[in-house]
Amino acid sequence: MKFFIDSADLGEIKKALALGLCDGVTTNPSLVAKTGRKFDDVLKEIVALKPGPISAEVTAVDCDGMLKEAEHLTAFGPDIVVKIPLIIEGLKAVKLLTARGVKTNVTLCFSAVQALLAAKAGATYISPFVGRLDDVSEDGMQLIEQIVEIYTNYQFKTQVLVASVRHPVHVLRSARIGADVATIPYKVIEQLAQHPLTDKGLKQFLADWEKVPKA
Repeated sequence: MKFFIDSADLGEIKKALALGLCDGVTTNPSLVAKTGRKFDDVLKEIVALKPGPISAEVTAVDCDGMLKEAEHLTAFGPDIVVKIPLIIEGLKAVKLLTARGVKTNVTLCFSAVQALLAAKAGATYISPFVGRLDDVSEDGMQLIEQIVEIYTNYQFKTQVLVASVRHPVHVLRSARIGADVATIPYKVIEQLAQHPLTDKGLKQFLADWEKVPKA
């Protein structure tokens, strides 16, 4: 399973790349707003890092507007994946962009039938938001199971990109189900490496090493 980092923070992206745990980047307007910087400046710097596919989101809600924004975004380089909301106008835009050879990431997916529509429109990635479903007392990971099953049944090429990841269990279950990608905040990437028994064992090893004669 590929790991994308869900961030617009250049420092976080660089740290994930240094760990070898960054196969791509996903951004959205909320993440860019947290930086307090201009969107184009942030995107240009991310592209320069060459982290893999970089999802950059449109803000238009009509097909023509999305296509215009997609043209602007793809000018930043071949790694750009245009992020499109899962609405009727968005599906129209995905079909047209796919026909032009533009990669797309259909975002804000909350049902398996929405994911089916995105695949039929030719989306490169589908982004189901598992954490937000958990927030409203639904099982977000059950949605991932349904989408993987449907895509496997019909051999759709659209990749399942698990989004709104809140904790390591989301990553674990995504990998066991067979999702193609999980886009993960940097703090969760760090949590994946943590275990109290690892810390306890290392502390004991180091303490014992101090008892070993050095000369």
